[in-house]
Amino acid sequence: MSSLPRFGQMVVGPPGSGKSTYCKAMKEFLTTMGRKVEIINMDPANDELPYECKVNISDLITVSDVMESLTLGPNGGLMYCMEYIETNLDWLISAISKLSSDTYILIDCPGQVELYTHHKSVRNILDYMTHKLDYRLAAVHLVDSHYCTESSKFISVLLTSLSTMLQIEMPHINILSKVDLIEHYGKLDFNIDFYTDVLDLHQLIDTFEEQSGFMSKFKKLNEKIVEVVENYGLVTFIPLTVKVNRMLV
Repeated sequence: MSSLPRFGQMVVGPPGSGKSTYCKAMKEFLTTMGRKVEIINMDPANDELPYECKVNISDLITVSDVMESLTLGPNGGLMYCMEYIETNLDWLISAISKLSSDTYILIDCPGQVELYTHHKSVRNILDYMTHKLDYRLAAVHLVDSHYCTESSKFISVLLTSLSTMLQIEMPHINILSKVDLIEHYGKLDFNIDFYTDVLDLHQLIDTFEEQSGFMSKFKKLNEKIVEVVENYGLVTFIPLTVKVNRMLV
């Protein structure tokens, strides 16, 4: 165990939200500021990394190997991998300990949402790092901004973000990624501040009147979900595009 605490970020979010791209851009940004930074790939299903990493969990276990040997599907295979990592946490800690104590770490995590809302292995791994080893980590939760184009999708994102915050119990930042592309996804019902500040969410429910068919049937359910999110008062978002350095500060 290092005599100094280790600082870093745990980067989570659904598949395609831009976690690996964020890690690459953040490392480049912090490096230009003179900070020692290394990326840790914690995704055993990520076999095409856009960055160089000093610690790669695929050296320990991969989803493809698990699926082949245990005849599991991709979701079951990933859950098995995370449980295996938890059981063999000494391998990961040993690999990280080889980095200098002043190295800022970016942990690129898998995209399976259940790992952060229901499953306990990731939380147990983080508990060990933060409480036993005194790692000072913050969770960075990325969500693709295209979910803002439909009220029902954004409400589901709010619930997922809240569940993740309550499950992993860490300092937490929610990010709307790829905001530079948001106009390509379609017209927003409100300005971007409405989605980042997460205030007066019942205005989202009013847009359900304009929707026909399947989603309009679940208006009351979404009303209750909105009430839960507002009662906790925890979820807000920061807009981000990795193409603008000032947004990475």
